[in-house]
Amino acid sequence: MVTNQDAEAASAAAPGAGATVDAMRLASRWRSQAEWACAAAELESEPAPSELNTVNSSGLFSVVSTDKLSVKYLGSHHHGHDVGVVQADRPAPTRRAVYYFEMSVRNAGYKGQTSIGFTNESFKMRRQPGWESNSCGYHGDDGQLYVGQGKGQSFGPKFTSGDIIGAGINYLSQEFFFTKNGAQVGAIPKEIKGPLYPTIAVHSQGEELTVNFGKEPFCFDIEGYILEEKMRQQSVSDKLNLEPDISHWIVRSYLLHYGYQDTLNAFDMANATDPPTNRQNGHAEPPEMYGLSHRKLLRQLIMSGDIDSAFKRLGEWYPQVIKDEKSVICFLLHSQRFIEYIRAEQLEDAVKYGRANLASFLTHKAFEGLLKDSVALLAYEKPAESCMGYLMDSPQREFVADAVNAAVLSTNPTMKDPESCLYSCLERLLRQLTVCSFERRAFNNDQGDAFLLHKEVQNYERSRRS
Repeated sequence: MVTNQDAEAASAAAPGAGATVDAMRLASRWRSQAEWACAAAELESEPAPSELNTVNSSGLFSVVSTDKLSVKYLGSHHHGHDVGVVQADRPAPTRRAVYYFEMSVRNAGYKGQTSIGFTNESFKMRRQPGWESNSCGYHGDDGQLYVGQGKGQSFGPKFTSGDIIGAGINYLSQEFFFTKNGAQVGAIPKEIKGPLYPTIAVHSQGEELTVNFGKEPFCFDIEGYILEEKMRQQSVSDKLNLEPDISHWIVRSYLLHYGYQDTLNAFDMANATDPPTNRQNGHAEPPEMYGLSHRKLLRQLIMSGDIDSAFKRLGEWYPQVIKDEKSVICFLLHSQRFIEYIRAEQLEDAVKYGRANLASFLTHKAFEGLLKDSVALLAYEKPAESCMGYLMDSPQREFVADAVNAAVLSTNPTMKDPESCLYSCLERLLRQLTVCSFERRAFNNDQGDAFLLHKEVQNYERSRRS
């Protein structure tokens, strides 16, 4: 991976391939398989509650199960401070659309004063959730909802032995919601800030509760609820008015940008419409038309593994792109040629080629990751099945083809914006969407999920396979 410092240092030492594009930013797009896995794991790394915190609690209960998911009341229940209240071991995670958990009322006991809700870290551990500030609780003995004070408000039905009660935080709408036996009871605005802990309480003899933090299937259809909430949010954006051909133009500009000429022609024919005029700068011909047939052929050559022909064509058509033998484009093409030798099981040729064309990049930190992984392929009897085997898959060829495409676009004398070489209009829109979603999340105290394209693609692939 190329860091910003590496990129700045490399830019000073090795001029970019094109006149306007920062070639080091092309290299910075590359990620090893391990780095992609690390990034994906980081998205899912937020810890979630898994058991009850029986240490930091009121102590007026006994732990019934070894997994710390069931408690039974042991106190005297003479007054309001004789509550057996217990929080989860961790606060509710916030980097998601919804958090939810459930409790089963195994025994409602003498008074049925069980409750469920959310409390903050400083909550007094001898009080029912909702009876103190920075807490919210749904109570079984009266069916009322308590939010930061001892006086409740009418909310839902009472609950007793055999009932399954759920509590959740909807970060999309910034609401608390509660359920009973798989049906939603109601919701209220979430006005409590900071980390919130799932909390349950028992308050009279014989009361016993078991908590489910998601290890077992929920009684409430939480996945359906999340989907419905996201669809409701989506319906808001669907009502926005867009110009009739805006989608056509965005898709067409993407195909133009990356040189997919055949797909572009088929797209225009399928839509049976004249190509829309360029909306960027008023010219009749979009700047992405520059070198379209050349860029198409270069992509085809690289995607087929014919790197030698790609070098030859670049030398004929755009010699400035490969004039600097230590440029990003030259390195990417040389490294891909090295990989193609290994793909063809020509290991001796790979070693010779590497010594002749890659050795000069050994001291270049910006290329260290890709270079090491490429050379490491030689160590495996079956490199395609190794941990570096991803380098022999088509996405690696596509990455090199994209970099070459951007470098060629950068030679267009009419291209005024360097960003236009690096990203298509569609990609810029996705980047803006990501930024806006994080801004919205920041407005909600960093709570809720944000649009992450890599994660959305993974979710789509999972749904398509299921």
